[in-house]
Amino acid sequence: MSKRTLYAWGVAVLCFVVLMIVTPAIPQSQEYHNFADKREFFGIPNTLNVVSNFPFLVIGIVGVILCFHGNYFRLRLQGEVWGWTCFFIGVAAVGIGSSYYHLKPNDATLVWDRLPMTIAFTSIMAIFIIERIDEQKGTVSILPLLLAGVISILYWRFFDDLRPYALVQFVPCIVIPIMAILLPPMYTHSTYWLWAAAKVEEAADKPIYKWTHHIVSGHTLKHLCAAMVPVFLTLMLAKRTIETERQSLLETWKISWTKVRGNEVKVESYTCTYSNVPVEESP
Repeated sequence: MSKRTLYAWGVAVLCFVVLMIVTPAIPQSQEYHNFADKREFFGIPNTLNVVSNFPFLVIGIVGVILCFHGNYFRLRLQGEVWGWTCFFIGVAAVGIGSSYYHLKPNDATLVWDRLPMTIAFTSIMAIFIIERIDEQKGTVSILPLLLAGVISILYWRFFDDLRPYALVQFVPCIVIPIMAILLPPMYTHSTYWLWAAAKVEEAADKPIYKWTHHIVSGHTLKHLCAAMVPVFLTLMLAKRTIETERQSLLETWKISWTKVRGNEVKVESYTCTYSNVPVEESP
């Protein structure tokens, strides 16, 4: 590991320590477990919140299979294979863990909902480092990032403090779109990352349940929308190719904007020239 990498990890750890010192603990609110839709169908408690996790299981299993079956995703680097495999395993595990949690929502079962999500989040961060910064550094970071996610869950359960978990969950939601825009990609179809970065909050759980006349709750819709994230990423993996002209999305947007502005100038120039042509008067 290079000195620059060690310095980067050192700065990250230092920032985390400072953050833990200057911010108060965030306990887990028990109101979090009070979901709007508590209906039971076919003997399954909280049925819709349970079964709406099924898409995670399906796309996770499909993703793991495609990572290895005939190299369908055309992954060139060993670190990519490990990173994407961990991601899809995490996604599949979300389908199981979140369903288990919603059968009987409490802090103990919530562990099995959040643990797979941290695996998916941290794997994506490692993949981004591999693709956008450095293959070796990204590959080496897979295990430390996964451990950081697991430790954040254990810290919450033992000390009732959500701060480390909040970092693991929300930092990728901020960093990934920024990196996707600013750093040149290894592959095409980079805009899929921006679609996948969207995160649906559950604050509207009860209002949506009321607005839909108790047909579906906001939390159920959150599950279905969140399941589109691995779907977008799977489509990206299936469609993308090696990027020959490595330009960041920002550079691409600048070029497109310049072309649009150039075309507007040409149109304006043509219009002005045409308006200056003398018109013969009728006899």
